[in-house]
Amino acid sequence: MDAGKKQKSAEHRRQVAVIDIGTSAIRMEIAEIDSAGHVHSLEALQHPVSLGKDTFASGKIESDTIEECVSILKGFRRVLRDYGLDDPAAIRAVATSSVREAANRQIFLNRIQIAAHIKVELIDEAEVNRLTYIAVRDDLEKWGGLDEHDTLIAEVGGGSTEVLLVQEKHVTLSRSYRLGALRMRETLDAHRTPARRMPTILNRHIQQSVDQIHRAIPPDPVQRLIALGGDVRLAVDELAPEHADDRLVSISLQRFYSFAKEVASLDVDDLVKQYHLAYQDAETLGPALLAYARLADSFEVQELLISKVSLRDGLLLEMATRSTWTDHFRDQVIYSAMNLGRKYDYEESHALHVATLACHLFKELVDEHELEPRYELILHVAAILHEIGLYVGNQSHHKHSYYLIVNSDLFGLSRRDIQLVALIARYHRRATPKPTHAEYAGLPQADQLIVAKLAALLRVADALDQNHMRQVRTLQCLREPRRLILRIQGVQDLTLERIALRDKGRLFFETYGLTVEARRDLSSSGVRHGH
Repeated sequence: MDAGKKQKSAEHRRQVAVIDIGTSAIRMEIAEIDSAGHVHSLEALQHPVSLGKDTFASGKIESDTIEECVSILKGFRRVLRDYGLDDPAAIRAVATSSVREAANRQIFLNRIQIAAHIKVELIDEAEVNRLTYIAVRDDLEKWGGLDEHDTLIAEVGGGSTEVLLVQEKHVTLSRSYRLGALRMRETLDAHRTPARRMPTILNRHIQQSVDQIHRAIPPDPVQRLIALGGDVRLAVDELAPEHADDRLVSISLQRFYSFAKEVASLDVDDLVKQYHLAYQDAETLGPALLAYARLADSFEVQELLISKVSLRDGLLLEMATRSTWTDHFRDQVIYSAMNLGRKYDYEESHALHVATLACHLFKELVDEHELEPRYELILHVAAILHEIGLYVGNQSHHKHSYYLIVNSDLFGLSRRDIQLVALIARYHRRATPKPTHAEYAGLPQADQLIVAKLAALLRVADALDQNHMRQVRTLQCLREPRRLILRIQGVQDLTLERIALRDKGRLFFETYGLTVEARRDLSSSGVRHGH
């Protein structure tokens, strides 16, 4: 390669870093992303910490632990500077349950930002599941049989267990359970459980959560179980050392279960000596391995597939695409919303048509709402689910829709996202958002405005399919002083739509200062009906 080509190649590479503040360790990975979007690891660092031990035992992070984390992250910052990584956009730091559940989490986050100049983002269970799926998706494709096998993906962390069910390339279930290896260890230590009784007590505790997971899974059998996490990767090192570098390794359940029972019977000091582990890692190893074994046994799979990917892989892949919500991810979220709608026997044709119209309005009216493109997906999901409350009853069904959505799991959407979706659906009819509505009033002002803007668009879209006949297939948005004109093709009589717009257009006027008017149009351009 000549000098010019080498320089051009280097220009298309960029270095990034991700930091994962977990229950028992803080980990950082520095990587290079090439022009094709491929991620190449450059360096990985990790230091044990007692974050989870503090939070799960006392509900807060102790001062000494905070300062220990500050020291570790200051060291990471020096490494980042050695790589020339000073741009905040090239660094993403996240924290999960051990920080999220701590009563003094904001003190911890502020201390880290002030002392180490690293802004840490708290991510919830839905975000963890989304990043996990991004990380493991390539392995699912490479392993093959993605269309033929129902695959359960599980990661037993220190504070919780994340579960994803993938059926025919779609995520059909995404849940988080309070089955955490360190959380279990703290419970047992609090009761001073003898080492010899540890496997028996752990199995009982684990089985309760496994039964809960099993009840949430559809009756069709799970044919594969993929296990993630540092604890389970130790089993590969011990049981299949010849495959230690493989991204996905198969181990028979019988061999794995025997190993898990052996590990769980040892006390922490013995584990540290025998397997050369950090004390924090030794504390979680036995409970985690038993949890995987019981989960596999409950679904009657004969082998465990153990993946080397981690949350950090998902973060890096997301940075490689420069997008948190790719087209594939959007499709998964929409599929999850449709699954929820079917659970409540929604009218799918109407819901999808309203969603198509609402998304078209979102694109046409960017200058008016000034929202980021990601909010189109929030609107899309709200439109799909706006009438699921009819399952409960016709009267006040918009309020029932709110309740069902806010208490449901939608793959890939954070609790904030789900709250926005639920409120947008709640305001698709009847009263407009008011400060006296507790759920709306509890939002930050910026989110209140997002709800009002998107609910106004949803009302207009719903009004255009008032008779549920999907007659409005194409429309153009034209702006006139104080008015938005919807020029609609192919509909001979717009009387019903005009009546509905007069009723539902009030929120649009209150939000955008425009009245909405429907007119017939014979031109050929406009929105095309989707789905």
